[in-house]
Amino acid sequence: MPHSSGTKKKIVVVGAGFGGMAVVKALKHADADVTLIDRTNHHLFQPLLYQVATAALSPADIATATRALLRGQKNIAVIMGEVAGVDTQGRSVKVMGAPDVPFDYLVLASGAGYSFFGKDRWAQYAPVLKSLADALTIRERLLGAFEWAESHAAQEPVSRMLTFVVVGGGPTGVELAGTIAELSRSTLARDFRHIDPASARIILFEAGPRLLSAFPARLSDYARTTLEKLGVEVRTGTAVDEIDHEGLTAGSERIETANILWCAGTAARPAAVWLGA
Repeated sequence: MPHSSGTKKKIVVVGAGFGGMAVVKALKHADADVTLIDRTNHHLFQPLLYQVATAALSPADIATATRALLRGQKNIAVIMGEVAGVDTQGRSVKVMGAPDVPFDYLVLASGAGYSFFGKDRWAQYAPVLKSLADALTIRERLLGAFEWAESHAAQEPVSRMLTFVVVGGGPTGVELAGTIAELSRSTLARDFRHIDPASARIILFEAGPRLLSAFPARLSDYARTTLEKLGVEVRTGTAVDEIDHEGLTAGSERIETANILWCAGTAARPAAVWLGA
């Protein structure tokens, strides 16, 4: 981190997502020392994470090194680290395993994560999609499910392994369910000898009355119709009651599956806790 001149203001931005990067870029000509802190070393285009998760794109297609993006900005320093808190009295940001970072002005753009609505134990059975690591984990599980089914088809039923459940009918859930359907019905359709990938069952659960509730109703209807044409079973008005290592229960239905993907509910990062707000 470059030394401050002593007269320049110190501006610290936490988070290298869309918000944080927009702030840093806007400060390009500011007479200030700007520090950007993020837990990763890259800026991620989150809307296309689902395509990495379904092997349509590589990680490099949606992630660029933060330092490379800011190479030409002389007043910026980048720190890769996990923020642990904010000392509001001493005006510094606490970073795990690194010195505190002092500030005159602080911008918190730490984004949001997924919420399991108080059922955090479900996280071990239902991965989320918020980071590159999440996307690669899901991709490995998806492709691994077809590979496992191919090698075990002659010995035991494979329907549980070829059942994919997506929880949450927002944009991420809709995109993910649709792309898994395309993966099984098209991309992988002719690549296996002992199983038919097109026989995979894809189910999308949404607790609310319609998909894409933040969008106009006509778009919700269009999304549902399109998913159903792809072979996705869409269940609206149905909340998940329980998730375990064998599958899930939703409403009165029990579904045995090894592949549950959680795309429901968001929760803010602990920025308010850092500030004691």
